[in-house]
Amino acid sequence: MGSGGFRREGGIPGRRWRIAWLLGAGVLVNYFDRVNLSVSHAALFTAFGISNVGFGYLSGAYNWTYAACQLPIGVLLDRFGVKKVGRISTFLWSIASFGAAVSPNIGGVFAARLLLGIGEAPTFPANAKAVGMWFPPQERSMATAMFDSMAKFSSAIGVPLLGVLLLSLGWRWSFAVTGVISLGFFWLFCRVYRDPKDDPGLSLEERRYIDEGLVPSANDRPEATLGYLLRKKKVLGLAIGFGAYNYVFYLLLTWLPSYLSSALGIDLLHSFLYTGVPWLFATVVELVTAYVADTLIRRGVDANRVRKTVLVCGMAFGLGILGAAEAHTALRALVWISVSLGGLSAAAPVGWSVPGLIAPRGSVGTVGGIMNFSNQISGICAPIVTGYVIAATGKYAWAFGIAAAYLLVGICSYIFLLGRIERIPAEVS
Repeated sequence: MGSGGFRREGGIPGRRWRIAWLLGAGVLVNYFDRVNLSVSHAALFTAFGISNVGFGYLSGAYNWTYAACQLPIGVLLDRFGVKKVGRISTFLWSIASFGAAVSPNIGGVFAARLLLGIGEAPTFPANAKAVGMWFPPQERSMATAMFDSMAKFSSAIGVPLLGVLLLSLGWRWSFAVTGVISLGFFWLFCRVYRDPKDDPGLSLEERRYIDEGLVPSANDRPEATLGYLLRKKKVLGLAIGFGAYNYVFYLLLTWLPSYLSSALGIDLLHSFLYTGVPWLFATVVELVTAYVADTLIRRGVDANRVRKTVLVCGMAFGLGILGAAEAHTALRALVWISVSLGGLSAAAPVGWSVPGLIAPRGSVGTVGGIMNFSNQISGICAPIVTGYVIAATGKYAWAFGIAAAYLLVGICSYIFLLGRIERIPAEVS
């Protein structure tokens, strides 16, 4: 397929790519809600007098409920499906955005962020399960990149746009606008998303193409329990490795505008604008790498070698965050952060495709939930630890060093625990 799935192969219809675009739109909106808080840091300090440590806890509040929901969400997805769980979740996160906009105090903002975590908890496990149902293995890196890259692109355009909106109309309006956008996606999801078996517009020809190589199917009855999967080295290796990725991701998602403003002396408007640069670079790198990976796999290069190389090398480039620790100019800081985010973003879609490749029959949602639980523990810790470190030292260097150390642990877990990317045997009853 000459364009990673955007053109038909041998006349095969491309309805499945409509689902990839839908999932990408959901993540784009999803992360508008998330980055809104980092944009509002200074405004919340003015409105409520919140400290750096307090902001760290507020930034992590979303991840508390998000993490708590991951293991049960994986099981619910495997039982009730993407359509039912997705509709409920998109409605809840829309309500949460409006809740933050009308909060009378910082406690109200905390409550809204906790609800947002519940609403958005199914997003990535559901997307991973949807990709497992809608795409054959040789297209999954690109399909996954189309939604995962939106987490970066959302920051690239969301931080500048929401920042300008905040400076023009105030922080409450920035939350209200994301609530309206979220309700729009809720309507779109309800109209468009169906599983392949329920989509009347899916041709028999494309159905057969999707089913090629799908052994086992993501629709089948689960062949593994949560306890069984938690004991498997492959699942633990994937969870630890992706947790390391998410620590750096959330550190930069929540603190990058403040880092550019306070550590490098850039005014607030320009810090919003500059923040978009590394996220835009990461978006492009992720899409290009996913396309190259899928192309190599389709041409017969060993799929395990391609995926493991992208995972490990991408995480290694993530260590570029150490360069930002010693940067004293905005240009040097943006270069090093772009290197770090670019490498991590290259690895991300491969990582998100792994649950569909290693999970036993019908257990993709559960494996995705385990992985995303680890992610969100890191998402909780990253802003809080960073807040304490900055409060204690007044510098970002130690915070970036802690992130780099965690990345090294993640690289080792991919190499020694995840091992070969292949199906885990079904649980023997």
